[in-house]
Amino acid sequence: MPGNLSFDALKEAVARGEIDTVLVAGIDMQGRLVGKRFHANFFVHGGWKETHCCDYLLTVDMELITVQGYKSSSWKTGYGDYVLKPDMSTLRTIPWLPATALVLSDMLDHHTHQEVDLAPRTMLKRQVARARAMGFEPMMATELEFYLFENSYDSLRDDGYGQLKPVNTQNGDYQIFLTTKEEDVMRAVRNGLYGAGIPVENSKGEADAGQEEINYHYSDALDTADNHVIIKNGVKEIAWSRGKSVTFMAKYDHRRAGSSSHIHQSLWGLDGDASFADNSDTHGMSAVMKHFLAGQLHHARDLTAFLAPYVNSYKRFTIGMFAPTKAVWSADNRTAGFRVCGARTKAVRVECRIPGSDVNPYLACAALLAAGLDGIERKMALEPELRGDMYNTADIREIPKNLRDAAALMNGSAMLRKAFGDDVIDHYHHAAQWEIAETDRVVTDFELQRLLERA
Repeated sequence: MPGNLSFDALKEAVARGEIDTVLVAGIDMQGRLVGKRFHANFFVHGGWKETHCCDYLLTVDMELITVQGYKSSSWKTGYGDYVLKPDMSTLRTIPWLPATALVLSDMLDHHTHQEVDLAPRTMLKRQVARARAMGFEPMMATELEFYLFENSYDSLRDDGYGQLKPVNTQNGDYQIFLTTKEEDVMRAVRNGLYGAGIPVENSKGEADAGQEEINYHYSDALDTADNHVIIKNGVKEIAWSRGKSVTFMAKYDHRRAGSSSHIHQSLWGLDGDASFADNSDTHGMSAVMKHFLAGQLHHARDLTAFLAPYVNSYKRFTIGMFAPTKAVWSADNRTAGFRVCGARTKAVRVECRIPGSDVNPYLACAALLAAGLDGIERKMALEPELRGDMYNTADIREIPKNLRDAAALMNGSAMLRKAFGDDVIDHYHHAAQWEIAETDRVVTDFELQRLLERA
């Protein structure tokens, strides 16, 4: 369900004075919305065609530091421009911001007007095109978890992030009464996102105090990633407007459950048939689905840097806290990195449980799709299902334990280099190396508490 606002309807709303601002947003490496706020009258009278942004937006880190060493953009290249080209099919109203609409944009080369290879939205679009050329439409869904705090962002920052106060003091997983206490924000989230054209299904309490989950209807892969980034931005803005804050960190406290973003995936024929379904199979899996899952398992370790992009991401992979540690498959088993859901129905699908809520959905979906399609192209055989407690099963494929290992595996992956190109993999490997270097040099509170007196 792409945007809910046609260009003609926008023009009429602008003429009536109902919309005066249009957000034109691209996607950065971290999966954040980046762009400009247009006066709506200028936008409808020509601004909708394109605008420009500095090409450093695909080289900066989380804190917008201009990281050196990238081939695509640097002081040597002069930090030129990209074109932001609005995808008008994503145009929508943003109910939680007054008189505001939003359109997502692709990043184009300023000189050639070709889509930038390393732009996250481009990377996913090209894997979708690859799937369609093979006769498939990739359908995906992401589940987003986050923590909601009583603190405002300003108060947390002023206090050095030392007094985080979740909105609940108890685990509210599936609990109606406890989640009633959070409804001032979560009701606004559900209704606001629905009003923005996001097909919200429900929200629920998750596995720890103050942890939330928002679920929305599956869609084609690109639309799902678009919805994902709008939801993250919207949740932050809605919480901020009520004096509260949220975090999509994969692990904000080692004593708490991590926040995930499980990705559900299936392929459908261009004629609408369920390409993954075969009721004659034990799990209802077609040969296509088995090859697809086999490809993802074969390349799982190589993919992990796209599924878990920060040093903090790997602190979520903890035994006994519902985050996987093994990249194996099992049917309806939450201890495995890949879970087969909906067995013997048209909705049979692969759930990858590795990504955390800090993931860039375009990169994760693109990498998973690339691996699955490789499995189909090479007709990879699916390894046997594993059952039981994967946490305590030895000698099976493990998820990399840190970003350093995951980045090296990504860098050396022939499949990823073939799917995305050498320049793209070199770019994201450099981003991972920067994250590692920044973390390596910083003295943490843990080190002070552990060593200051005792060392």
